[in-house]
Amino acid sequence: MLYPPERLAHAQTAITAAGLDALLLTPGSDLRYLTGYNAHALERLTCLVLPAEGTATLIVPRLERPAAEASPAPGTGVAVIDHVDGEDPYPLVRKALGGPVRAVGLADRMWAAQVLALRAALPDAAQRLASEVIAPLRMRKTPAEVAALREAGAAIDAVHARMGEWLRAGRTEAEVGLDIARAIREAGHETVDFVIVASGPNGASPHHATSDRVIAPGDPVVVDIGGTMPSGYCSDSTRTYVVGTPPSEFTGYYEVLHAAQKAAVAAVRPGVSASSVDAAARSPIADAGYGEAFVHRTGHGIGLDGHEDPYIVTGNDLPLEPGMAFSVEPGIYLAGRHGARIEDIVVCTDGGVERLNTLGTELVEL
Repeated sequence: MLYPPERLAHAQTAITAAGLDALLLTPGSDLRYLTGYNAHALERLTCLVLPAEGTATLIVPRLERPAAEASPAPGTGVAVIDHVDGEDPYPLVRKALGGPVRAVGLADRMWAAQVLALRAALPDAAQRLASEVIAPLRMRKTPAEVAALREAGAAIDAVHARMGEWLRAGRTEAEVGLDIARAIREAGHETVDFVIVASGPNGASPHHATSDRVIAPGDPVVVDIGGTMPSGYCSDSTRTYVVGTPPSEFTGYYEVLHAAQKAAVAAVRPGVSASSVDAAARSPIADAGYGEAFVHRTGHGIGLDGHEDPYIVTGNDLPLEPGMAFSVEPGIYLAGRHGARIEDIVVCTDGGVERLNTLGTELVEL
């Protein structure tokens, strides 16, 4: 079950342990994690009031009440109340809290207008980040969540497996990107979250999207794609292709990158730190003389958000635990020339690691 009702009780225990009186969650992945309700982010207030003890209350605009009641939220023991247009909804938050509060955790991505309105409605309550409570819960995926991520991984793998249909010399990155976006939906995703098709020198920009650049013979092309499945769980995978015969310099450092990515995946197991996985990818790249060309962290967590805890980065000494799911995606980027990245989503298991993207990571020549 992706949205079990006991999550609310677990969260309430964590609220107490964190020294908070309640969480106040507006639309976003934390709200969906706790209730299953995928609410629209609107200027009208939607807010889950989850006290450390007692009943949770979901405050929604009246026009959104049918959607809220049709979601799993009421089945989790959440009371739904509504407000009409023109009515100040913030006193409803104060009423749902049931009394004075000293500190509340606010959704990390709550709109500033709502943060300030809640500060005015609850002037004596310190405001902290809800992630203090929710992030440790979300980092440890249940078997049902891992299954959802495995399904997402298979769906995005199916798109990469078709790359030879679209990626060829004479086409623009944008044309290829449109084909990929259609295929992401055809593979079962509900939304297309991003499409990166970075050819030639554009491959040296890790977050390049697409452009009107025409792909040329011999171009390396970084393709990083992902979407969200109907389950709410995300996919994300990068492969690097070459159209025709690659430059010799490129094949040389791709071999380094390939070995580094495999080493980092192999380093994942319970008890090792997130930073040690980053080091497993970074060290061989640095030893080969490309350390300055690896310009980002090795990975990020994934689940209901494409980027969430844990982050696989230098300085993060968090010990990995079974159920933690994240990307392993080292890259080498040579400005003005080309670049390469390899990304798999993996999950830490009792016995080590499972790759949720199962396609090969060798350089694919099209």
